[in-house]
Amino acid sequence: MKNLLVLSIAVAGMIVVSLAHATTGDAEKGKQKSAVCATCHGADGNGMVGSPLYPKLAGQAPGYILSQLKAFKKGKKKDGRQNPIMEGMVASLSEQDMADLDAYYASLPIKITGIKKSDEALALKGEKIYRGGDQKMNIPACMSCHEPTGAGIPIQYPRLGGQNAAYTEKQLHEFKDGTRKYDMMNAIAFLLSNDQIKQLSLYTQGLK
Repeated sequence: MKNLLVLSIAVAGMIVVSLAHATTGDAEKGKQKSAVCATCHGADGNGMVGSPLYPKLAGQAPGYILSQLKAFKKGKKKDGRQNPIMEGMVASLSEQDMADLDAYYASLPIKITGIKKSDEALALKGEKIYRGGDQKMNIPACMSCHEPTGAGIPIQYPRLGGQNAAYTEKQLHEFKDGTRKYDMMNAIAFLLSNDQIKQLSLYTQGLK
């Protein structure tokens, strides 16, 4: 667990350095540019309930959407993120466009869907991992980076609280199998069982 915490601190430092001088976004201009995003992410940025493909963008930690749009623009290049749809969407966006969209979605309120009563027992198990980790498996507490409320930390770590469980679950599986590249999350997700991934995803969906 100590090694993972050291890795998280190192990665966070690199992110802060790379984005500290990022272009300042204008939320109002971002709103004007967001029409095309609404098709998948909803007019209010709250996505499609239950969709594993389209995340909620509303209320996201400032700087995170910008970092991901930049990664999609890099695509297959180093530090890039591959997604045929998003790579096409960002192809014509300037850094200012991306910063404006980031500012706009960060300014929107996220709608917390909550979880079904039938999923409450699983969510409780997820809470234990989120808040305390799993020392036997060397898994650190998720809240160490994503905050107790799941709000994330601007520039460094994304908001998980309120995110669609299906989307979070899909992303954790992609981190686990290496489809999505990010050293710290690849290392952590690799240690999570499929059941733990399900439990965490359900728990974070209900976080406020």
